[in-house]
Amino acid sequence: MIHRKGLIIFLFLLCAGWLAAPGPLLADEGMWPFNLVPKAELKARYGFEPTEAWLTHVRLSSVRFNNGGSGSFVSADGMVMTNHHVGADCMQKLSNEKTDYYRNGFWAKQRADEAKCPDLELNVLESIEDVTARVNAAVKPEMNPGDANTARRGAMADVEKECSTQTGLRCDVITLYQGGRYHLYRYKKYTDVRLVFAPEFGIAFFGGDPDNFTYPRYDLDLCLFRVYENDKHAVIKDYFKWSKNGAAENELVFVSGNPGSTSRLNTLAHLEYLRDVGFPFVLNLLEWDRSNLLKFSERGPEQTRIAKEDIFGIENSLKAIREEEVALRDPELMNKKANEEKQLRAKVEADSKMKGEFGGAWNAIAKSRQELATFSKPYSFLEGGSALESDLFQFARVLVRLAAEKQKPNPDRLREYRESNLASLQFQLFSSAPIYDDYEKHKLSSSLTFFQDQLGKDNPLVEEVLGGKSPSQLADELVSGTKLKDVEVRKSLAEGGEKAIQDSTDPMIVFAKRIDPEARKLRKRYEDNVQGVERQNYALISKAIFALKGTSIYPDATFTLRLSFGTVKGYMEKGTKISYFTAFAGAYEHASKHENKPPYEMPKSWLEKKAALQLSTPLNTVNTADIIGGNSGSPVISRNAEIVGLIFDGNIQSLALDFVYSEKEARAVAVASQGIIEALRKIYGAGTIADELEGIRK
Repeated sequence: MIHRKGLIIFLFLLCAGWLAAPGPLLADEGMWPFNLVPKAELKARYGFEPTEAWLTHVRLSSVRFNNGGSGSFVSADGMVMTNHHVGADCMQKLSNEKTDYYRNGFWAKQRADEAKCPDLELNVLESIEDVTARVNAAVKPEMNPGDANTARRGAMADVEKECSTQTGLRCDVITLYQGGRYHLYRYKKYTDVRLVFAPEFGIAFFGGDPDNFTYPRYDLDLCLFRVYENDKHAVIKDYFKWSKNGAAENELVFVSGNPGSTSRLNTLAHLEYLRDVGFPFVLNLLEWDRSNLLKFSERGPEQTRIAKEDIFGIENSLKAIREEEVALRDPELMNKKANEEKQLRAKVEADSKMKGEFGGAWNAIAKSRQELATFSKPYSFLEGGSALESDLFQFARVLVRLAAEKQKPNPDRLREYRESNLASLQFQLFSSAPIYDDYEKHKLSSSLTFFQDQLGKDNPLVEEVLGGKSPSQLADELVSGTKLKDVEVRKSLAEGGEKAIQDSTDPMIVFAKRIDPEARKLRKRYEDNVQGVERQNYALISKAIFALKGTSIYPDATFTLRLSFGTVKGYMEKGTKISYFTAFAGAYEHASKHENKPPYEMPKSWLEKKAALQLSTPLNTVNTADIIGGNSGSPVISRNAEIVGLIFDGNIQSLALDFVYSEKEARAVAVASQGIIEALRKIYGAGTIADELEGIRK
């Protein structure tokens, strides 16, 4: 289901494409799939060649969070480490009016106190297999791009179902190089995930939005979970051991995580679409959402608590996307991209065979972007759900489509309803997370109002969706009348199938059924005229690159496990040398400089324990590894595969990495391993947790 964070990801997928850069790699550039790690380059550059055993150990020790983040196993007893902001969704859902774990932190002093997340799924990548030939075999020469896209999706669904049936694992066919390759990823799933420890929000996000995407930083952006199987903690063979001394300056380090998406060789026309159409719309939407959620927060402390995590996510996205838009308005970057494209196209044009096979790809993509610009707003509003911001509506849509799609053969279904994905889909559908009626009404009314304002009251689609009612009236009627807040009602409708949905008089189900035909039309238009065209033509461009440059290039990010590498290294900014690490002492100085007022207010626990700390202990650190959104929570490890840090951010210069890599000033920002242990032991008195991380048995 597409919730607010998922919506933002959805909008990026709508706007962006993925294909690897063809030019010479720069220093530590690359987010490498584990079956394409450049061993020879690593050996030549750093004197370290990872063995297959090393890569397997790192892969199996790494974890993907289904809410858009990364993590890692850090103990044999199933302890998982990630960021506070990755764990925030679970903390928010476990909190209530009396207990706010998101704000005040959480510590299970005994394992019996570890709190189960209502709908958190973790994935561990077991294996990768190239299934390109099988997927492409489904496409016949006479097929148009839309039909070819449908045929590939059907083949992917069959491969996934076969894999899932044979292995019992989660099986996803991943599109790499925007259609140049298709790889089958097999994941072990954990759905019994329990919260172990989180610090206060005030120190996890110390400095708040003003310091976000900046450096120096002083954050303990940490969250610890534990995975269970059969109501017992999982026994984990592959996990990262802890580095006692952390990483030294200029030391080689690795980041193993799940970067969301990059766009490093979008065609120039594609980048111009992002700059002129995609980003402005997303920013406008997020500004609207932020303003309206702040109004909801102003109603009282409980409303503030309910909306806080969503507001944090929106503000984080706003800052990131604004900087990415700035990057696309930089003539130097766009000229660089234009020259790269010109050179590549010239090489293709110079070869008659390549020209005949690949020459038309760029113009086809430009045409698809022009087509998308004519309907991207309706598509985003209706199919993307940006006009329908409500968990209750999302439940209704899933139930309506689940009943319809299960009647179809597996290859013919919408991608998210394929057989191999149903278990994960229903896990989310039957979540016991709390739902707040006032918040649902506010979000739905606000998003419908934005929809109406953007398209106009007299727009036929607006009239169809609103049905003659005002946004607030429709939202109130739907939320007040629906019974979908009850998990058992959702289960009953899911089990009842098509008949139960058709017979239902629940207003949210009736509404979802009414608007579904138009949403499906918009989706088909996108899949046939944009996705299908671009998948076919980006695949042609990738083949041209393979022919000219070879296949040892990395694909752009796809929220799948990648290995990046770099060195622990400071940088120069406006003539000032920025150190590779910050210490606890700096955090207290930073708070004092801002009179210890929000968002620079030190938690009480930190003020009380200051005297106990070794203030020179590193707290945050930076390195040159290639990261992007989705890497939050990724472990930073040494060549010995020991934890030396925890990725939680990039500096402001790193936001252009979506389009082009540079290590001049761009840095990945991490919590230092020494700082985590220092805080656990001396501020929180969580010695048992520190012992488990450091492998100390008592």
